[in-house]
Amino acid sequence: MFIPAPDPMPNLDLMPLGGVVAYLVLLVAIAEALNRFVHTGPEITRKIVHIGAGQVMLLAWWWRIDPQLIVEASAAAALIALASYFLPILPSLNSVGRQSLGTFFYALSIGAIALLFMGHHPHHGVIGILVMAWGDGLAALVGQRWGAHPYQIWGNRKSWEGTATMALASFAVTVLILGTVYGFSFPVMGIGLGVAIAATALEAISQFGIDNLTVPLGTALICASCCARWL
Repeated sequence: MFIPAPDPMPNLDLMPLGGVVAYLVLLVAIAEALNRFVHTGPEITRKIVHIGAGQVMLLAWWWRIDPQLIVEASAAAALIALASYFLPILPSLNSVGRQSLGTFFYALSIGAIALLFMGHHPHHGVIGILVMAWGDGLAALVGQRWGAHPYQIWGNRKSWEGTATMALASFAVTVLILGTVYGFSFPVMGIGLGVAIAATALEAISQFGIDNLTVPLGTALICASCCARWL
């Protein structure tokens, strides 16, 4: 009787998934080390994780990781983030002097994006996550360091410098990714402008860290709708 040889690589997703896990562990370890030993400001270490973690969606896109695995991993990350909100598990992620569930919403957004977009047209989902990672991350850093012109929306303290950074980063991310997929064109530039305006507005009005959910989902949905119409 013929017995087929076992598949030497039964699950090709395990290798890239292991790479993503290793990347995230290293990222959090670096942030914790900076927080504990170098005494870098908590906002800076938190934004290192915020910006760095968003890049996992690029890896998931390039390596074609099963969206179900991303959803499961994001659910686990959300539970850890929620526990860290109440317990000092990862102080570099939460010790920023304010009550926020931003890390929890961040994990939820990655799972939602994977569920909605990573099976079809994953670049729209990647844009949503990277707009949040780079746009919101850089806006907070620029606003704190150079935010000389503050304003408030519904009790949220912002600065025009940070808002401009959010808009520019969102535009750059959108145009770079759409240009890579569809080619650089005037419609791509127009979509980038529309996404930047929408993402900046969502970030400005959201409270309690929920912008980590509203910005990526809203950005990805708007981007997908515009691309379906104009590209």
